[in-house]
Amino acid sequence: MPEGGLDAEKWLREHSLCTLATGRRDGSPQMSLVSYHYDGKDIVISTTSDRPKWLNSKRLPRVALLVQDGRQYALVYGRAEHVESDPNRLALTKRVPGYQRRLERNNGDEQAVVRELNQEKRVILRVIPERIIPHS
Repeated sequence: MPEGGLDAEKWLREHSLCTLATGRRDGSPQMSLVSYHYDGKDIVISTTSDRPKWLNSKRLPRVALLVQDGRQYALVYGRAEHVESDPNRLALTKRVPGYQRRLERNNGDEQAVVRELNQEKRVILRVIPERIIPHS
C-alpha cells in the first residue's frame, strides 16, 4: 500500500456503519444503511428475513459494501451467506452492534434473546469479502 494510503483492514474494524448494495429482481441496485461487524474474515449484519436486502441477497448472493467517512472509504465486494438458525445465528448475533443492549434488556437470559430474535424474524447476513478496495 502506498505511503499515507488507507489501511482497509483497520478501517473496516474501526467503523460500524456501511451502505450495503444488493441487486433487485429487475437488475437495479437496492441500497441500505446498516450496522456491521468485521473480524478480519467476514462481515456480519443483522436483519430480518422479510427485508429486501435479505431477499435480494438470497436470490443473488453477490453484494457490495461501502464504508465511508468523508472522502475516505473502503469498498468491499463479496459473497453473502445466510444464517437463519441457531447456534450459528446466535453466535454471529453476539458480534453485531447492539447485542449487549439486547442481552441486558433480557436480564442476561440468552434464551430470552433467542426468543426475541425468533419473534422479530432476525437473521444474519454474513458477507465473505472477495475484494477490498481502499480509497483515501
